[in-house]
Amino acid sequence: MPSICTDRFSDKIRRLKTQHETSLQIYKNERRGLAAKKTKEDSATKAQEILQEASQIVQQAVHGQIATIVSRCLETVFDEPYDFQVLFEKKRGRTQARLVFYRNGEEIDPMTASGGGVVDVGSFAMRLASLLLARPRKRRVLILDEPFKFVSEEYRERVRGLLESLSHDFDVQIIMVTHIEELQLGKVVRL
Repeated sequence: MPSICTDRFSDKIRRLKTQHETSLQIYKNERRGLAAKKTKEDSATKAQEILQEASQIVQQAVHGQIATIVSRCLETVFDEPYDFQVLFEKKRGRTQARLVFYRNGEEIDPMTASGGGVVDVGSFAMRLASLLLARPRKRRVLILDEPFKFVSEEYRERVRGLLESLSHDFDVQIIMVTHIEELQLGKVVRL
């Protein structure tokens, strides 16, 4: 009888040893797979960081150009000029742009804190900046429908001067529908 018992134990030990070796092999394979995935994750994280740094550099360059154009337009038209900035904020893993107007160092919501003329001038300036920054370079023509309809009468001559100077400085043709006589300049077509 001792030999039957020993054989059973030997068989059980061999099965357990085989299971152990199989489990050990699976464990080693899983560890290698995990290491490979961690390497890929680290590479992806580094690539994302490089892309974010590059995009920040581009964003700052573009911000400077846009803010310069928009601020120039606002300063030309209004007595107490606004300063314009594009703030880049990271939210939910993405960069979002927030357009901000400042006056006397304080953030202003142009839709509620001032007349619509600021929005009209800012909107026009953003369109112009978009056209000027387009790559490949687009034909420099702005077609606008009543772009300054909310600008107060007292600022219309300044808007007219702004349009003339921007058209000349940036070689931009501006085609504009307007009923405001002070803003009719260049070749006027009446319908």
